[in-house]
Amino acid sequence: MTSAIRDRFRPFREEAEAHGVPADDVERWLATARPCATLTLSDDDTGPVVGRFGGPLLLPADTPDPGHPFVASIDLAALPAGATDLPFPPDGRLLLFARPEIGDRTSMGTVIHVPADAAVTRRDPHAWNPKNIAEYDRVFASYPEGPLRARPDVSLPHHQFVIPPGEEEAVYLPGHPYCSELVEIWEDTKALIAPSAQMQIGGYADEEAVEFDPVDVAASVAAQAVDAGHWDGPVSDDVVDWVLLADWYAGDVEGREGATVHWVIQCEDLAARRFERVFTTVFWNP
Repeated sequence: MTSAIRDRFRPFREEAEAHGVPADDVERWLATARPCATLTLSDDDTGPVVGRFGGPLLLPADTPDPGHPFVASIDLAALPAGATDLPFPPDGRLLLFARPEIGDRTSMGTVIHVPADAAVTRRDPHAWNPKNIAEYDRVFASYPEGPLRARPDVSLPHHQFVIPPGEEEAVYLPGHPYCSELVEIWEDTKALIAPSAQMQIGGYADEEAVEFDPVDVAASVAAQAVDAGHWDGPVSDDVVDWVLLADWYAGDVEGREGATVHWVIQCEDLAARRFERVFTTVFWNP
């Protein structure tokens, strides 16, 4: 952790000290910090433009129409160096698709990597809705539009519990006896350290209520989807084998206020750039 990042965590340390958390346990918790890029819909010059919400849907001619609505595109070459610890390709665009609705053991989104030198054609952004269901079109019409600017940030776990593979009961994050207190302290000080944004690339998953790690939940749902025949295996149900690719807080989407979309992927699939293996879950408390 650089000295600049350590200094940013000063409010967290001071609050932890005020709550009586031993300094060694605070430092052990801070050692889990991960870099991330927070993306904000903005027309000002607060950071480099690294993509956009919406816009024309451009795909290679041999890529099938996605089965979910288009959310955003990320220019990987434009992401600030070291903004995440994910092994992304050095260039090209990541196209993110999702429906912010809770699925029944199925993925609610997709990700496509379009290489920088790929020839692309413009696609119908409504192709995911072949029956022209009016309600779906109304929701899609309220998806955000505009440039996304990046800010290098840091994240800490927002959750207190994980469910070990093969077990039914959750446990506190292993090895952190002050997990509950430190999660609450992070929630209290996060706005001073890493202000929220509409989208996050990498880091720890966040949502309205995160008693449980959303990536852990997604790994479990993906395993259930394989068992139900809704997803191709193999998949691991152990959270250590998965990472967050991106979060999207869909707070301004009509009728889906408060929903958060999580795109997650197994580490080995990301390393092999198998973005078709991204699994997408949604937290929504209507």
